[in-house]
Amino acid sequence: MIAKVVIDRSANDIDRVFDYLIPDELVVEKGDRVVVPFGKTQTEGFCVDLAETYDGKYELKEIISVIGEYKCFTPEMLELMHYMKQRFFLKYADVLRLFIPSALRTGKVRDLARYYITLNPNLSLDEIKAKLTRKSEKQLQIVEELKDGGKFLSELNFLYGASAVNTLIKKEIALKELKKIDRVPLKNIEVKSKDVDLKPAQENAIKTIFSTSKDVVLLHGVTGSGKTVVYMQAIKKCLKEGKTAIMLVPEISLTPQMLMNFRGEFGDQVAVLHSGLSDGEKFDEWKKLLLGDARIVVGARSAIFAPVQNVGLIVVDEEHDSSYVSETNPRYRVLEVARFRAQYNNAKVVLGSATPSIETYKKALDGEYELVKMDKRISDKGLPKIEIIDMKDEILRGNNSMFSRAMQDELKKTMERGEQAMILINRLGYSSFLRCKKCGYVPTCKHCEVSLTYHKKENKLKCHYCGTSYNMLSECPNCHSHEMGFGKMGTETVVEELHKLFPEVKILKLDSETKTKKDAMVEVLREFADNKAQILVGTQMIAKGHDFGNVTLVGLVDADLGLYQQDYRSTERTFQLVTQMSGRAGRADKEGHVILQTYSPANYVYRFATNYSYKDFYNREINIRETTNFPPFVSIIRIMITHEKMEKAREIARDIYMKIRALKEKDKHIISLAGSEAHITKIQDNFRYQIVMRISKENELETLKEFYDILNEIDKKDASVFVEQDPQSMI
Repeated sequence: MIAKVVIDRSANDIDRVFDYLIPDELVVEKGDRVVVPFGKTQTEGFCVDLAETYDGKYELKEIISVIGEYKCFTPEMLELMHYMKQRFFLKYADVLRLFIPSALRTGKVRDLARYYITLNPNLSLDEIKAKLTRKSEKQLQIVEELKDGGKFLSELNFLYGASAVNTLIKKEIALKELKKIDRVPLKNIEVKSKDVDLKPAQENAIKTIFSTSKDVVLLHGVTGSGKTVVYMQAIKKCLKEGKTAIMLVPEISLTPQMLMNFRGEFGDQVAVLHSGLSDGEKFDEWKKLLLGDARIVVGARSAIFAPVQNVGLIVVDEEHDSSYVSETNPRYRVLEVARFRAQYNNAKVVLGSATPSIETYKKALDGEYELVKMDKRISDKGLPKIEIIDMKDEILRGNNSMFSRAMQDELKKTMERGEQAMILINRLGYSSFLRCKKCGYVPTCKHCEVSLTYHKKENKLKCHYCGTSYNMLSECPNCHSHEMGFGKMGTETVVEELHKLFPEVKILKLDSETKTKKDAMVEVLREFADNKAQILVGTQMIAKGHDFGNVTLVGLVDADLGLYQQDYRSTERTFQLVTQMSGRAGRADKEGHVILQTYSPANYVYRFATNYSYKDFYNREINIRETTNFPPFVSIIRIMITHEKMEKAREIARDIYMKIRALKEKDKHIISLAGSEAHITKIQDNFRYQIVMRISKENELETLKEFYDILNEIDKKDASVFVEQDPQSMI
């Protein structure tokens, strides 16, 4: 028997399947991890197929061993591997690594086991007591402890001492065995189960999901319309039919709340997967799904690769979110992977959003996706009123604070009523940059050509691209002036200013820095949900999906932050952010109010957002995209070249550009072509050049393949070269 093996190395020259003989004494199956001889060494690989015969001309080497007790890759995963390699031009090894916990490959994680003590089942309680004397008081206490069930050795040792426990084991009154322990993430999270009274719109949505002939359903529901209940009831139907489900959320900050709801409804059938788990937790949750001990996975982007079988439903909540596109190697799009898995399993994909992406909504209107609308909130209250404040007027009237008078007044009233507020500022740190007031010098990262952000708590300057920290400057290194001023404010500044206005009020902060500390986000969200704090300040991660019934005020401190970026999606993202953030207010039985501070109150984005008019915004935006030749009418392709030496990066970029220019003369599907330095020319000590093209949707994959063929021919000289399709950021 012949095993088809992918070597677990990410390299172009070995990105193929190798044949190995399976020795008679070894059982190897598709999906196994194996050790094989490769060159002069031994290495790990993945068995992706089996064959009866070998028709090659070289003498085959034998597989050395099988690694671990679990078959890591299901037949569906192996089919998905082939699809992703062809669709996203990825290497076999890079795709397969997505399907298993990284610590499993490195051997850093294994099953957790602890010693467990039980009474000998062959002895009655009377027989046990007859073996013990009156002096054996602690031993008798242990017997009483164990008569209703076993206990872990560590617990008994702590309560009664190791000597008494060991004596019972030596007398064979008690038995010791290793017991596997599951590392359960977020095990202390509050679990809520509640009765559900479905509204007609929710019943219609559930019915449509399973009755439509289309594999994708867009659930377009306003914030607070009850989309989560629809997801859960649809999943419940799948479970009754013996199927499994995948529930994706865009931010791991949303996982605790979603997990709370799902565990309340489905109990131990739910597993969770995301990057915030420890290696042990990831392994145990992955294993539960692989073995069928859990049938629902809740998680962020990577959960789309969960090893569940017989999938009935895949839900992508907040489908418009950019986190569903992987922008690091391996690059892929969650929605396309979800559609493959759905078609493989004859399942449904549900995309949920109050503000669908332009591309998704167009597909729904064109009939490729089924469109289901939920136009009203479940509560009797309508959507909160959005009040626009022109910050230019505030300055003219002598208010130089970051908070308008209207926001200060509303915050005061909200605090007096004992209600809660959420404040959005889409920037980390204390300020976005430090600047010398005399000469204009701005400190930048020595590894990246970007300004450093000041963090007051640590009194450090930090680079948010490579993570390097620098000591705070006491004077300008350029002109030696001591007049150093701060640029635009960040989350820390907002919290500090709020403390000045409301010194008695507890204020919490939630941003990506909170995310770096294990369970810190869960604690912040739990505290706010329990009304132990009245104000929550955060970046855009607080705008998505959170449901706090006592929040009646939402403030957007600087709504313009993303509006004028060099990105064709900037207006779309601003509309989405304003709408999503506004939806956090007034979700229960209290009226909601939103204060939106802007320097561009006349911008059409805000006019549509204040009326919650997605359709009007879409109609205007889609016309602009068509007129200016932007996606979804064409595809934008960016080739990024990075190298530690500027001249090498430029040379490779020029070679690629010239070959594509020659191709453009023959290929009518390449609409435009341009090459330049990247917007940020250096990141992590690497210089960056880019080639940007617009290509026709017709024969899109064939055109992409031609680009990859060119890249494979180029001598890349230790450079990193990668291709992005419709990149989420042009930085």
